[in-house]
Formats: sequence, C-alpha cells, structure tokens
Amino acid sequence: MKRWFIVAALAAIVAALSPSLFAQWPLWPIPGVPKGPDGKPNLTAPAPRTADGKPDFSGLWMRYDDPEPNGTPPGRPPLVKGGNAGVGFKDGLPFQPWAADLQKKRAAEGGLNDPDGLCLPQGPLQYHIDPQPLKIVQMPRQIFIIYESNYGFRTIYMDGRPLPPQGEPQPYWHGYSIGRWEGDTLVVESNNFHGVDPSQFHGVEPDGFHGVGWLDHRGSPYTEAMKLTERFRRVNYGELDIEFTVDDAKAYTRPFTVRVSQHVVADGSELIEFICHENQMFLKLTGRDNSGGPPR
Repeated sequence: MKRWFIVAALAAIVAALSPSLFAQWPLWPIPGVPKGPDGKPNLTAPAPRTADGKPDFSGLWMRYDDPEPNGTPPGRPPLVKGGNAGVGFKDGLPFQPWAADLQKKRAAEGGLNDPDGLCLPQGPLQYHIDPQPLKIVQMPRQIFIIYESNYGFRTIYMDGRPLPPQGEPQPYWHGYSIGRWEGDTLVVESNNFHGVDPSQFHGVEPDGFHGVGWLDHRGSPYTEAMKLTERFRRVNYGELDIEFTVDDAKAYTRPFTVRVSQHVVADGSELIEFICHENQMFLKLTGRDNSGGPPR
C-alpha cells in the first residue's frame, strides 16, 4: 500500500472518531445558557459579557463548517475550508517561490510530516481548523486557550505589556501573544514563532522541517519572522468569528487575511485527555521508527 494512501486513511479515521471520543466525559449542565421557548439553547441570543462589560469568550468551541452557503459576504476575508488556508483566494496564497515549492512537496506527501501526526504542537491556524474542540478561559489579565488536539496550551497576556522584539526570546511553538480590546473585538498580536528557516531549504525538505512551520494542513509554511494578528468577535451566544492576518515577508509576498468560524458547545461537554504518544502507531504505519526520523 502506498504511503500517501496510509496517511490519508489515518487522517480520515482520526476525523471520524473525534466526535465519539469527544462525547466520552459525562455531561454537566452549564449555568446561564440562554434557552428558547422549546427549552433548547438559544444560540442566537446576545453574547454574554464579563463584569467589566467586555464580551465573554469563555467556553468550549468547535469548528463550524460552511456557515455561509451563499459565499463570503462583501468585504470579509474568505473562510478556511478543507484544511486549506488558500482555498478562498483565486490564485491561492501569495507564496515566495521557495515556500510555494515546500508547500507543494508537503501537500504531495498527504500530511506525512504534519505536526498533528508527529505528536508535535500544531500551527496557530491549524489548531482552529481541527475537528477537536478548544476551550477559552478568560480572565482580566490573561486569556488561556486550551486545545484538545495534542493538548495545546496558549497564553494571551492582557496586562498591557508590549510584544518582545522579534528574535529576542527563544521562539515559541505557539508564539508570544498579547491582547487588547478594540470595542467588542479582542485583537491578539503574536510573534517569535518556532518556524522554518528558508536558508535551509534547497529543494528537499530537511529533517529539521518535519512538523515545524505548518500554517494549515496543506503544509503552507511560516518562518520565525511571522507576525500574526487575530481578531476575535463573539457574534452572538453561539458563534465566534476569528480573522487571522499573516505577515511573514520571508514566506509570503504580502500579508493576507483568512477567517475561521467556531460554534459554542453548550451541552455540558468537556475537553478530554489527548495523549498523542499513547499507543502511537502513525510513525510505524508510515515507515518510520518512534524517533520520528525521515521515511525509509
């Protein structure tokens, strides 16, 4: 059996099993969920607010596919679909030549070195387009985002600190993030990501690139020079709209913006443990040993 087929089959199995795995914890009612006349959660009710009047993003969220059957509204960025950040652009993402070459090679491998399969932290956009849920914990000075997939954990600092200069701290898998409010929109800026180094790419992806710098599941790369700006907006009780602006001149010829939609999970579900290395079979089934070395 060809390796690319094995990878695609494994990805399909993971996606199919995710909802059933997600339902394993016992449900516990969530206080304050607005209800309609039928007693069911009213997802179009106004967004809740914190004691200081800001929109409250706290809760469990899941990727919401195809919320716009009539296409992207005028003036809005395109939605990410099918794990592909460039699907909504006529000519795809504005890659630098080396980045276009790397993305094509990664896509042709069918996700062989996607960080998800290698039990590594995923890219900042990947986490939001996975089928697994995420949990937002909102506090006045910090906001935590906990991703069920690969147990990702991210801190957004809300205490007024600036971003550290690019390259000053050690690069972070999730970047270094600060947030501020613009009206009812939470604006998050992040830099100092653990990305790939273009000078190390010479037509063949080196081992050090495996699982690193994956913006989406098609292998669109980013470098340590990337600055990411996210704009979180809670449209109503049930919908979370997130715009992602990627500014990485080493990988792309210009900045671009895409969008992700999330729906609240209001049935009392919780995140479950996601221990990626437990019974890890991906590397073995794709012809590699447990050290994560290159394909044989």
